[in-house]
Amino acid sequence: MAFQDVEGKLESDLYGTGQVIEDFQKKMAAFLGKENAVFFPSGTMAQQIALRIWCDQKGVKRVAYHPLSHLEIHEEDGLKELHQIESVLLADQDRVVELEDIEALKKDVSCILLELPQREIGGQLPSYETLVNISNYCKSKDIKLHLDGARLLEVLPYYKVSAKEICSLFDSVYLSFYKGIGGIAGAILAGSHEFTQESKTWKRRYGGDLISLYPYIISANYNFDKRATEMNRYYTGAIELAELFNSCTRITTRPLQPVSNMFHVHFQASKEKMETILKELYKESDIGMTGNLREVNNKEAYFEVSIGDQYEVIPKEKLKKMFELLELKMHQI
Repeated sequence: MAFQDVEGKLESDLYGTGQVIEDFQKKMAAFLGKENAVFFPSGTMAQQIALRIWCDQKGVKRVAYHPLSHLEIHEEDGLKELHQIESVLLADQDRVVELEDIEALKKDVSCILLELPQREIGGQLPSYETLVNISNYCKSKDIKLHLDGARLLEVLPYYKVSAKEICSLFDSVYLSFYKGIGGIAGAILAGSHEFTQESKTWKRRYGGDLISLYPYIISANYNFDKRATEMNRYYTGAIELAELFNSCTRITTRPLQPVSNMFHVHFQASKEKMETILKELYKESDIGMTGNLREVNNKEAYFEVSIGDQYEVIPKEKLKKMFELLELKMHQI
């Protein structure tokens, strides 16, 4: 369903029904290995609804996730304010969730959410064995396991498994269509037939059944087809670029070797100093490194790298020269 194939051949979806949305939902359910899938205008909506469903099913309004989960730091306490759901925070904020963190829970929870990769700590990942062990443990304790897979496609090269294999470990799955894929907006929520039917009811309550969503669906479908098979290439580029950063004085990446096409670059210098250096670097090399440098403290700053199609557009010789200039400037601090 490419852009040029749509005009005059498909009727618009209407309040969540119609060929254009239903075909795409079936396609994504098959890709993720789930019975059904529902398209949502936003991932925030989809994930809050998923957790509400699991809490209602068990009768326990409590869920657990990483301290830097999107739900905890970017959603204005949506779970608490809209659903009166209590969050239990797992693990230290600078590392991924391990089985031991879940085994140590002192409160009963309805659902555990795992984000793969964990964006706020450089896209780190638990081992695949850890995922399997967590999944088995949750099943044994009647705890649902939800995947915040906004960037699910980006972790497949590292795990060397299919999306179906990863999703088989989870009761419900969320996938974004603009993060890493490049669609306009939108997300999919997948799971059992019963789960997705309940999610449709909540989607209507949230106002998520817009009169039509086809612009988002067409964009999502087109960009999914375009980029889903490119993640190995992006991952290889991330490893290459991280090596270049780590070869420079007072610069390290987190993690040292990326486990997806995303990582963080940390500078042992203040944000103010690094802004000056990066502006100079752009003028001299014609390569802009970031527009979002963040402060850790008055002696450290960092930014996030996400490798996509544009990385390979930069000539290797030009990139090499840029890093030589960066090394000189870091020595002068």
